[in-house]
Amino acid sequence: MRVGTHVSIAGGIENAPGNAAKVGAEVFQIFSRSPHGGPVKPITPELVKKFQAEMKKHRQDTFYIHTPYFINLASTKNNIYFGSVSVIREELERGSKLGCRAVMTHLGSFGELSEKEGIKRVVSALAKIMDGYRGKTQLLLENSAGAGKLVGDTFNELASILYSKQVSKYDVGVCFDTCHAFATGYDVREKKSANQVLKQFDKTIGLKKLVMVHANDSKGEPGGHLDRHEHIGKGKIGISGFKAMVNHKALSKLDWVLETPKDHPKDDPQNINLLKKLRG
Repeated sequence: MRVGTHVSIAGGIENAPGNAAKVGAEVFQIFSRSPHGGPVKPITPELVKKFQAEMKKHRQDTFYIHTPYFINLASTKNNIYFGSVSVIREELERGSKLGCRAVMTHLGSFGELSEKEGIKRVVSALAKIMDGYRGKTQLLLENSAGAGKLVGDTFNELASILYSKQVSKYDVGVCFDTCHAFATGYDVREKKSANQVLKQFDKTIGLKKLVMVHANDSKGEPGGHLDRHEHIGKGKIGISGFKAMVNHKALSKLDWVLETPKDHPKDDPQNINLLKKLRG
């Protein structure tokens, strides 16, 4: 298990490995573009060379890319729907040039659609994204907190997408967000309940699909659908929950990336060091 965090690319994407090293991250996650939209800096051969040199300099060998916030693969508005398809495919291609392990994405919201209609639209979008893709960067679907008809909050919903005829032929995995799972109602506060949740995940989706973890404590109660991240051990999941998950035989083999608050320069190092201690 390696512990890292989401880092800034301010001043250039090549600054990310150094930003990760400064806070003691063993892996890291970035936005390769503004998460809110706008101009996108191309990934040129020169930029790739700079980035890889910085990776080597700061002894980093693995990183992840998070797609922008505006992604909605269930949208009935074609500009948002097809724009989301295009951006995710672009992020996979950009990630492949840089040597990214995986790109993870939120799936969006059902909006006025029924769950059945929404999932059908998401499945079709994912098939469009993956069609003809030959890159090495894997696509990961992130579980949601379920508020506002968000897609992919339950294991059953994710399974229905991953094992659909159109998507199952592609190597699409899962990013497990601890806060989102807890907000959906998956109780991971103690060893016994955490083990039951992971057993349910294995039965429904399969642990082989689980690639990495977003490590976030929760400001909300279990099942409250409140997507509010908290520092490790200071939320409703608590230290006991993270100790249980960190030492679970499946999760202990994965990369853990923090998306906890960054109100103070010491926040990331403190959260990273705490997870490192919990892993023993």
